[in-house]
Amino acid sequence: MKIAIIDGLGGGLGSQIARKISARLPDGVALFLLGTNGIATQKMLEGTSGLGVSGEKAIIYNLGDIDLITGPMGIIIPHAMRGEITPELATAIARSPARKILIPLEQPHVHLVGRQTSNLASLIEETVELILKFCGEGGHDERL
Repeated sequence: MKIAIIDGLGGGLGSQIARKISARLPDGVALFLLGTNGIATQKMLEGTSGLGVSGEKAIIYNLGDIDLITGPMGIIIPHAMRGEITPELATAIARSPARKILIPLEQPHVHLVGRQTSNLASLIEETVELILKFCGEGGHDERL
């Protein structure tokens, strides 16, 4: 199984997820840290055991055989994250057949309604638990 964490800007959110999950992944699960820029990738690599790549083309290339994608909701919104998410990248991520676990962080031009207010730490913990559940069930749980 292959899991991708995608982040941009400073990579803070992705690095928190990567650090929390890196040591808890079952054997046979590979972690891919996909940054929209080198700073985000480097931040996600700190203290983790994953393979990191940077940039739109590298992310799109590596999506080919990923089973699960996680990151902020902005990764599927064109022009999100201060323009780092290109329309091509957002489309590639959204079209990927991989399961997606997205963290509902608002973008300046997109507002989310109807969601419970949660702090970032609890959203990250919920994300990590969903990823681990997905890994433990062989990646075929339709309830996720």
